[in-house]
Amino acid sequence: MTTPLLIIDAANVVGSVPDGWWRDRFGATERLRDKLASLPSSGVAGIEPPMDVVMVVEGKARGVESSDTIRVVAAPKSGDGDDAIVDLVRTEGTDRSCYVVTADRGLKARVIELGASVLGPSTVR
Repeated sequence: MTTPLLIIDAANVVGSVPDGWWRDRFGATERLRDKLASLPSSGVAGIEPPMDVVMVVEGKARGVESSDTIRVVAAPKSGDGDDAIVDLVRTEGTDRSCYVVTADRGLKARVIELGASVLGPSTVR
């Protein structure tokens, strides 16, 4: 059995709660990464562990580093987070169950077309 892949649209998930994240996007993204630390071993939304968790960051959060359990991928340029997520689905999610956490309608359509499933931000918040 292959390990499922969970890709998190960090900007979309951070932005889903009006908690002042806009004052410190970098810090808010680090806090999200740390909050997600147990996902690979605990699972989420009916996805049994273990799972590989990748968080895609962009803009002012591009310097956020990976942790022991969450791999962080920085979009090559600010605003290219959606393209980075689609690339991950194409390169790492085609031979296994792949889930993308986002509420972005355009991104949802793109990854569903590639065979990924989509979960809403509240799944991991």
